[in-house]
Amino acid sequence: MSLAQPSLDTLEAALDMAVRAPSVHNSQPWRWRIDGRTVDLYADPGRHLVATDPQRRGLVLSCGAALHHLRVAMAVLGWSADVRHLPNPADTEHLATVEFRPREPRPADFALAAALMHRRSDRRRYSWWQVPSPYVRRISSQATRFGATARHVPDGLRSRLARPAREAARRHAADPAYQRELAAWSGRRGTTDGVPAANTPCPGADDEIPVRVFNEPGLADRTEHPDAAEWLVVCTPADDRLSRLRAGEAISAMLLSATELGLSTCLQTEPLGVPELRDDIRAQVLQNCAHPQAMVRIGWVPTSAAPLPHTPRRPLEEVVER
Repeated sequence: MSLAQPSLDTLEAALDMAVRAPSVHNSQPWRWRIDGRTVDLYADPGRHLVATDPQRRGLVLSCGAALHHLRVAMAVLGWSADVRHLPNPADTEHLATVEFRPREPRPADFALAAALMHRRSDRRRYSWWQVPSPYVRRISSQATRFGATARHVPDGLRSRLARPAREAARRHAADPAYQRELAAWSGRRGTTDGVPAANTPCPGADDEIPVRVFNEPGLADRTEHPDAAEWLVVCTPADDRLSRLRAGEAISAMLLSATELGLSTCLQTEPLGVPELRDDIRAQVLQNCAHPQAMVRIGWVPTSAAPLPHTPRRPLEEVVER
C-alpha cells in the first residue's frame, strides 16, 4: 500500500456522502470507525426493525448500500477503496474494513458522485413513458460486479410479483407490532431519521404492484396515466450475510446508474420480510435459481412532478467514531 493516506477531513467528507445511502425506513443502521489508515463499517443492532425486517436482511442490505456509497465518494475525492468484507468472524456486526490508495478521479466517478447527491427514493406513481430496454440492461448489469443478479420482471410475470406484495400488505395491515413500528419510523416531521410524511404518497388502489404504505402520507401524487415502471429483482446465488452485504452494494450501484440516466427509483422489500412470501417470489419469479434480496422499481416521473425534498440524515457525530 502507498504511504499516502487520506486526511481526516477527506474521510469525513466521504462518510458524509456515504450516509446518503438508502436504508430500511431510513433507519440508517450503520456505525463507522476511523482508525488510522482504515475505515470500518459495523451494523447497528439497536436500529434493527424487528417487525419489518425479522431476519435482518434489510439491515445488512442497507449497510452494503452505504459501503458502495463510500466507494463512490472516495473515488471522486481521489482514492481507490480496497474492501475486506466480514473481516472478523468473531464479530458478526463488523461488516467491512476499507483501506485506500491514491487514484486520479475519472469522468465516470464525477457522474456517479453527482447521482449520489441527487438520488431520492421516489415512491410516487411514475409516468406512462416506457423505460428503454438498453437502460434496463445497463442498470441490471451493475449487479454482476458484486456477485448479484438483477432479474427483469416483464409484464407477463408481474402478477407473480404482485400477489406476494399484496399479501404482505394485507398481513402487515393486520399486524399490531408491524403497525406500531411503522408509526414509530414514518410520518415524522423534523427528525434526522425515519421516513418523513413529505416523502410518502397515498397508496394507489389500482397499482399493479403495491409499494409499502407509510404513516401519515403527505406527498401529492396526481398521476392519472398508467404507470409504466419496470421492476427488477436483485438476487444472489447464496443467502448468507456476505451475499446480503454484496447485494446491498449492487443495489446502490443500480440506483446510482438509474439516477445518472435521469430515472427515478424506489426500493421495495416488504414481501421479502415474510419467509413464505419470499419463498413464493423465489419459486415463481426466480424459478428457485437464486435468493431474492430486494426489488427495484424504476421509471420516469411526470415532468410536472415537484422535486422531492431531501430525506434527513443523522449527523456524522452520531454514526462515526474517530
